[in-house]
Amino acid sequence: MNNQTATTVSKILIIDDHILFREGLMSLFRFAPDFEVVGGAGGVFEGIEQARLHRPDIILMDFSLPDGTGLEATRAILAQLPDCKIVFLTVYETDEKLFAAVRTGAKGYLMKSVASSDLLASLRAVVRGERAISRRMMNSILDEFTNNGNGNGEKERLLTRLSPREYDVLCELKSGATNLEIAQHLFISENTVKHHIRSILDKLEMENRREAAHFARRYELVGKHASDGAWPRQTGG
Repeated sequence: MNNQTATTVSKILIIDDHILFREGLMSLFRFAPDFEVVGGAGGVFEGIEQARLHRPDIILMDFSLPDGTGLEATRAILAQLPDCKIVFLTVYETDEKLFAAVRTGAKGYLMKSVASSDLLASLRAVVRGERAISRRMMNSILDEFTNNGNGNGEKERLLTRLSPREYDVLCELKSGATNLEIAQHLFISENTVKHHIRSILDKLEMENRREAAHFARRYELVGKHASDGAWPRQTGG
């Protein structure tokens, strides 16, 4: 009779648009008997399809993808596979992206510069039901909840980066308005709208207008006119 305990193998899916990076991770996991890579994908749509096909235990998710963001992929995947554990593996070390990932249901947020031994240790912690987040980032999360329990601290901090007109445009994005519709509503040119949207995405560190619209809806931003006082004014003009 064999009393040796069998090793539990966790299935891993890698969603990252850099093929060499994916292949490097696959090579790493070949030497880890408790993990098995069941697939790889280079975009949001492909990642969702691969997740549906392989039903992985863990997904390593990049933040920026050619056809969307890891946040969009995470929402879609968790809607179908709520028990799947998603860990972001990214180059973005910003609190805003960390908070966004956690809000979508991610179980971890790691830098691509992490050592291979630390990555494996973090994923094993995720398998045990823990979160894979660095101490510095965990402190950021705790500070956010301690100082701003309702999440308004994050909103105020981000909105103070915008000019009054950029705030107006952001509010228009909430309803899914086109650039032309925004221009007509705010009595500005379509090119000016495009400029403001690029500036908004840059200041809020967001990938696309869908992410900005989601932010505006989440915080129920309102106000068409710059004089309505509905946003915190940025300092320095």
